[in-house]
Order: sequence, then structure tokens, then C-alpha cells
Amino acid sequence: MIRKHSATLHGHRTSFSLEDEFWAELKTIAAARSMPLAALISEIDDHRPPDSNLSSALRLHVLSWLKAAAGHQA
Repeated sequence: MIRKHSATLHGHRTSFSLEDEFWAELKTIAAARSMPLAALISEIDDHRPPDSNLSSALRLHVLSWLKAAAGHQA
């Protein structure tokens, strides 16, 4: 199910929509990196291309993280 989430990035509230599975993986990534979830979201937002949206950037970050982890297991 897709849910709407909100975060404060650089002092501004923003919202994004993510499937529950992507949200859970973002929490896992933040925990693995020993950082707050909000900091991870802010970092991803800071590095996304200007013509992309935050929801897509978050999904692509999760995909990249999982692919990198799978590569280490191979």
C-alpha cells in the first residue's frame, strides 16, 4: 500500500508517497548507517537530480542499497 509521509528538510515541510516496503527499507538503511531516518531522507534529497521527485529518489536509493548488498553476497 502507498502511504503519504512527511519530513522536514532544511526547515521546510515536504511530503512524499511510498509503498510500505520502501518505507521499511529506508528505516533499515538508516539503522544500518546509524543515522536518523530524517537525516537519510535529507541526504537523499540533497543528492537527487533537480528534475526528479523525492519519492522516486527514495525508491532508487533503496534499490541501489539492495543491489549493492546483493553484490556483496554473491
